[in-house]
Amino acid sequence: MSQLLSTSIEYLKGVGSKRAEILASELGIRSYLGLLHHFPFRYEDRTKFYKISEVNGDLPYVQLVGEIIHVEEIGLKFKKRLVAKLKDETGTIELVWFKGVAYFAKNLKVGEKYVVFAKPNVFNSKINLVHPELETLIEFKNSVQSKLQAVYASTEKLAKFTLGSKNISRLLKTLLPQLKYKLEENIPSDIVADNNLLDRESAMFNIHFPTSVELLKRSIVRIKFEELFMIQLELLKLKLVNLEKSKGFVFGTIGEKFNSFYSNNLPFELTGAQKRVLKEIRIDLKRGKQMNRLLQGDVGSGKTIVALMSILMGLDNGFQAALMAPTEILATQHYEGLKELLQGMDIEVQLLTGSVKVKKRREIHAKLEDGTLDILIGTHALIEDKVKFKNLGIAVIDEQHRFGVAQRSKLYKKNTIPPHVLIMTATPIPRTLAMTLYGDLDVSVIDELPPGRKEIQTLHWFENRRLRLFGFMEAEIAKGRQIYIVYPLIEESEKLDYATLEEGYQHIFRRFPAPKYKVSIVHGKMKAAVKQFEMDRFVNGETNIMVSTTVIEVGVNVPNASIMVIESAERFGLSQLHQLRGRVGRGGEQSYCVLMTGNKLSSDGRLRMKTMTGTNDGFQIAEVDLKLRGPGDLRGTQQSGTPINLKLANLATDGELIERARKAAIGILKVDSNLALLKNRGLLAYLNDRNRGKTNWSSIS
Repeated sequence: MSQLLSTSIEYLKGVGSKRAEILASELGIRSYLGLLHHFPFRYEDRTKFYKISEVNGDLPYVQLVGEIIHVEEIGLKFKKRLVAKLKDETGTIELVWFKGVAYFAKNLKVGEKYVVFAKPNVFNSKINLVHPELETLIEFKNSVQSKLQAVYASTEKLAKFTLGSKNISRLLKTLLPQLKYKLEENIPSDIVADNNLLDRESAMFNIHFPTSVELLKRSIVRIKFEELFMIQLELLKLKLVNLEKSKGFVFGTIGEKFNSFYSNNLPFELTGAQKRVLKEIRIDLKRGKQMNRLLQGDVGSGKTIVALMSILMGLDNGFQAALMAPTEILATQHYEGLKELLQGMDIEVQLLTGSVKVKKRREIHAKLEDGTLDILIGTHALIEDKVKFKNLGIAVIDEQHRFGVAQRSKLYKKNTIPPHVLIMTATPIPRTLAMTLYGDLDVSVIDELPPGRKEIQTLHWFENRRLRLFGFMEAEIAKGRQIYIVYPLIEESEKLDYATLEEGYQHIFRRFPAPKYKVSIVHGKMKAAVKQFEMDRFVNGETNIMVSTTVIEVGVNVPNASIMVIESAERFGLSQLHQLRGRVGRGGEQSYCVLMTGNKLSSDGRLRMKTMTGTNDGFQIAEVDLKLRGPGDLRGTQQSGTPINLKLANLATDGELIERARKAAIGILKVDSNLALLKNRGLLAYLNDRNRGKTNWSSIS
């Protein structure tokens, strides 16, 4: 990286120490490079001119050219405003300023022709332009700047220091001439050519001051490709380094525990997908390298069985296992499930959560250290320093995106050689997102449901079908089935007219009265013991209906539950709706998910309902969800050290670019894994500069 790019932004003409401080705190801009990478979020077309007679209130922005024929200050003191009249051959329009009145009153010249740019505003049935941008026609004609003008993100605080969009553009106009011929290419020339990319310098200049629409488009593609290429290269390099250098325990034996479980305890025939994934895991576990595998599987696809059989491989080779879940409910569910699956086998399983009493906790610690405890299941309590394994060989992390990077890494340090890691998620991840978030992991997908499972029927009903819903619920309860009803809120919202959980509970309680019906209520604000008591009542079949918030999104397994009613379903994201739907359909009976909404739905709301009623495929749903919501907060889900910092690229829409960038990165590393060839020196230097101080990437040398 050019030394010039690392120069503090303070030293750029027009910045200084105070503005530098504000740019750093508000936009994270600390250097020339930071300013260069502060890309516009939209562009204004300054090539088109309107006539005054064409201006209407529906237009987003207009550019006019006309003569100022009158300027007048109106009002007193704080209510003072400046009004000017602009005239062209088709009519006149008022220009209004509420701020900077004295400045514009002094500098506007009657009889001068100006170019005016602003958003039309309607006031008292008249159209005016409030706080327009303007310059004299002579200045406009003499200007060398692009007529496609960039608009930059700014803040109110920045505006106070005259660092709005226009001023940021001026700073870039000062910076870019200094960088001429100094922006070295950071992508090998053959990749630039093969992908028909603009060179780096042209792209950087044209993204800020585009000379044509075509060059702007090519600049955006180049910078997006560069972002994605660098991420893919680093992820794949990390994967390569891990494969070459990371030692792992060898699980060479498929022994008595695995075989006994397979022959005597396996509750159903494994699907082809489960067998395929187990084979992939088996290969990982015996090669002497640490396994880092992501196991994706839709709700009810049988990930837990695969995880347990992987754990048994570890036990057969003399190792212990840990399973970490994000909530006590889910941890307890895993504990109960594994205990039942391992019934009759000589395997010690314990549960460790925040609720475990001190005496029991000490007993668990002792058994863990002397090796008599085989499998420990728990929440983040597993990563406490007091929890010491004798020989941890495999760690399973469920719904890992709910744990922070530091929390997960503590589990990896529970043995001298890191344990094999199997990460499970029931949230289907679109391929483009998985390639970027988890590019350093091996990915396995269970894409079949166990035999005997019937597809859940999903219905979208408006409020006018409420009575029909109640009749449907009564009929299912009469068959001995149970029902979930999920609400989005706990407390009354002052702004939104949605039924709250408490109101819903009272309504259901009156409609399904005791003693004929029994109703549970569960929400996140309950004490853990009360919540567990209510959960247990429903799980044990003592209540017919559970009224709940999304606390039951994961971790509740009641095969007898046949209806999931989601109230105000339009308020939930697709991923969450799909997770909630997965709470039913776990037995052999036909199950249903009823999405209740108000009559007025946004276009996004309609698409979510249509998607849910149209498919049960979690990956299809995830693709739609990604396009609707965008990739969200990547930092909460990324792997330790993964340098995901996208300024232009969009994981929801740039799938083809991600594929191309990954293919290019694979091509380089196949030939030159250490980036030692002359043609890759610029790339190596760029990566070293970019990741200086980030120990995860120090292996690139």
